Amino acid sequence: MGQEKKIMDGSHPAGFAEAGMAFAAAQPVAAPVLAEGTRFRVRVLRLSPGEATSLQSHLHRSEHWVVVEGTAEITLDIRARLVGEGEAVHIPLGQPHRLGNPGRLPVTLIAVETGGYLGADDVVRHD
Repeated sequence: MGQEKKIMDGSHPAGFAEAGMAFAAAQPVAAPVLAEGTRFRVRVLRLSPGEATSLQSHLHRSEHWVVVEGTAEITLDIRARLVGEGEAVHIPLGQPHRLGNPGRLPVTLIAVETGGYLGADDVVRHD
């Protein structure tokens, strides 16, 4: 109950808790492109149970993730929260973030990336 109380006592904004490290080693996520323009790209992200991305940020783009299948654990900086189907999270430019799948079913998200530069080298890894 100690962890639940810590989450609910108001010391963390909007449902975020201190992020744990209960996932498998971070691997690059294959993310097929669904649509692309000069200042945006839309991808589908899929993670198997126990998988997680590295903690990363971007210098030139922000992202908006919508969970369309399963329940994801989304970490912003050091705070994490569970995000279910139909829910979304905005990741501001420069914000360290991680996507994980703590469940037993696959997780699928639609990721909308926006910014002046969307190259694969716009990733700063923090772990």
